[in-house]
Amino acid sequence: MSSKDKSMLPISREEVEVDGVYTNEWGREQHLRRGEDFPTDPIMGATEWKLTEIDFENHHAGRTDERLIVKEKGHGKQEKVEPKYTSNPEINDPRS
Repeated sequence: MSSKDKSMLPISREEVEVDGVYTNEWGREQHLRRGEDFPTDPIMGATEWKLTEIDFENHHAGRTDERLIVKEKGHGKQEKVEPKYTSNPEINDPRS
C-alpha cells in the first residue's frame, strides 16, 4: 500500500492550511482562507473537502512584483541596466 492510499482529505471543522477553492464530496465549491475551519454541509453535515484551486495572488493589482524590477544601483544590478558587452559600438568603445 503506497502512502498516497493512506492520505485522508480534510473533514469539516478541521483547520484550513492553504488558501484556495475547495470542493466537498457533494460538489459544493467554497473559497476558504488559511486558519478558517472547513464548514459543514447544511444538509449532509460533516463532509470531506478537496483543494481544487490554489489562491495565488500575483499581479492582481496591476503592478509588477518589485522583485522582478531591475535595480539601477546595487550589487551586480548595474550590469543588467547597462551590460558590459553589447553589439552597440558606442557603449563598448574604449575611446569614449
